[in-house]
Amino acid sequence: MKHLLWLVLLCATSLTTNAQDNWLGAFADEVKTAARHKAIPGYAFLVVSTGQPDQIFVQGKTEKNGKQKVDQDTVFRLASVSKTFTSVLAAKLVEQGKLSWDQPVSRLAPDYPFKPELANKMTLGHILSQSSGYMPNAYDNLIEADYPVKRVLNELAGLKPICAPGNCYTYQNALFAVVEEGLNNSLQQNYAQLLQENLLMPLGMSRSGVGRQALMRDDNWAKPHVLLAKNRWHKVNVSEDYYRFAPAAGVNASIRDMGQWAKLMLGQYPHLLSSHAIDQLVTPKVRTSKELHRRHWREHLKEAHYGLGWRVYEFDGELLVHHGGWVKGYRADIGFSPKYKTAMVFLMNAESNLMNEITVNFWADFFEQMKIRAQAAP
Repeated sequence: MKHLLWLVLLCATSLTTNAQDNWLGAFADEVKTAARHKAIPGYAFLVVSTGQPDQIFVQGKTEKNGKQKVDQDTVFRLASVSKTFTSVLAAKLVEQGKLSWDQPVSRLAPDYPFKPELANKMTLGHILSQSSGYMPNAYDNLIEADYPVKRVLNELAGLKPICAPGNCYTYQNALFAVVEEGLNNSLQQNYAQLLQENLLMPLGMSRSGVGRQALMRDDNWAKPHVLLAKNRWHKVNVSEDYYRFAPAAGVNASIRDMGQWAKLMLGQYPHLLSSHAIDQLVTPKVRTSKELHRRHWREHLKEAHYGLGWRVYEFDGELLVHHGGWVKGYRADIGFSPKYKTAMVFLMNAESNLMNEITVNFWADFFEQMKIRAQAAP
């Protein structure tokens, strides 16, 4: 895929609408070929560039061997891309004076027995920047065993940290339930309500929502698939597990709606999210060294950090803000370049590592094209 994309990019000298259509058309054809080779059930992706028409590409079925085709309004699970929604919602509430980045766990979740040395030191900002100090992915096994939220948080509260809050990168899912507890305690509204009122409705994201029921009651949703053997996908049931921890992995959306989400992060709706808030979200908080060694990514990453609900990369010398998602039967990915005001979102109803290759190839070639255009400029 990469070699053909490179040849296409060498032929392009600008991102006029025509050239962009040619480039993205070639990229979409290569994605289609790769997805067919791996028998991916269905996917949808878009590219948003400020000042250009949205480019949306869809392929496949909502269910392997089914009749319904994936279209622009097909709803997918976003998995951990949900964390970007949680951080943006928090940023809005912080600007409204309803929350504080420094709000400690003792106030966010006072009903849970967090150790005293953490209760007043671990803050909302530490949770959203994945620097709580707990061992990474603490009690994800309990989430996947369908333990209720209260029991998981009680278990989590008794853990001994591996570092002080803010001092090391410790990716979490279960701990994000503290955010919902804090919203319930402080604002007497749940996460789904606040997300709808503050972001989804104002952005016109009518095909987006929170929770398993919101997904399955839709008449156009992508069913999850897992790999049985090489290129053999099997439809599975939608599990409730991570949906119970909605701020970590509970949001669903269509690719058309994700175009609105991308535009929000590109600064196109400043009345909904200020430039100051965006800057806060994408400012590096903690270094994520492990990311530098990931397959496909390692050739391009020079620095990797976590901001507030977003990963912040130095990718081939350029700033790339990114987050991926993976739950049983789904992959999701979003990335954007603040400098070039361009974003790419990819949604897939299969657990395929093809996602990593597609994402890396897109951004590697995109940034190379930007260099070519800069060199060609008078």
